[in-house]
Amino acid sequence: MLPVLIFRHSPTEGPGYFTTFLDRHGIPWRLVRIDAGDAVPESLNGISGVCLMGGHMSVNDDLPWIPPVLALIREAVASDIPVIGHCLGGQLMARALGGSVGANPEKEIGWGEVRITDADAARAWLGDATQPMLAFHWHGETFSLPPGATRILDSAFCANQAYVLNDRHIGMQCHVEMTPELIASWCDSGAAEIAASDSPGVQSVAAIQSDMPVRTAQLHQLADKIYSRWIQGLRK
Repeated sequence: MLPVLIFRHSPTEGPGYFTTFLDRHGIPWRLVRIDAGDAVPESLNGISGVCLMGGHMSVNDDLPWIPPVLALIREAVASDIPVIGHCLGGQLMARALGGSVGANPEKEIGWGEVRITDADAARAWLGDATQPMLAFHWHGETFSLPPGATRILDSAFCANQAYVLNDRHIGMQCHVEMTPELIASWCDSGAAEIAASDSPGVQSVAAIQSDMPVRTAQLHQLADKIYSRWIQGLRK
C-alpha cells in the first residue's frame, strides 16, 4: 500500500485518531509539517490519499504554502486520489474546488451534535444512521459547498459540517480526529479565546473536558465510519 500524505498546519493540531486508525489497518502514512517549514510536494506520485488537518490560520490568509496545497488538492481530485479534510482541511478543499470560506454566523467551540442532511449521500459514509451524532468543533469560519459536492451533515450553529464529492472525497468542518490529549492541549492554548467569546456555540473549558472518555469514544465511532469508507478508495 502506498502511503497517505498528511498535512499538519499547526504543531498542536496533529492527526490524532486519524493515524491511530491508519496504523490499525496497516496503512502507511507520511507527515508534511507545514508548521515546521516542510515543502509542499510537487506531485502525488507514490501517494495513495491526501489528508488535511486543522489550523488556526484562515484559508484566505496570504501564506506561501496555501496556493501549492490548493493545487495539490485539485490534482488529487482530478486523479481520483481520495482527499479528506478536517476543519481547516475541509476549508482548503472547498476553496481549491471552487467554494469560498468566510465567517460562520457563530463561533463554535466544544462538543455538539451533527445531523444528517442527505440520507442517500450519507449512507456510504455513515450507514443507515438517522440520529444526530456527537462531534467536536473549534472554528470561527466555514466553507460554502464546492460545485458538485453534496452536504451530508449540519449542526445547530453551522449549516455546512460535511460534504462529499464523487463518493471518494470528504471535507468536514468538525473535528472527528480528536483525542483526550489533543482536547486538553487545545483547551490550554485556547483558554483565552474561549473566555473572550460570547457566542452561544462556545462552551467553557470545564464543559468541554467533562465526560471526556465517554464523549471521545462516541466521537471515534463517528470517525471509524467516515475513515472506513474513505480508505476504500485509496490508490494501491
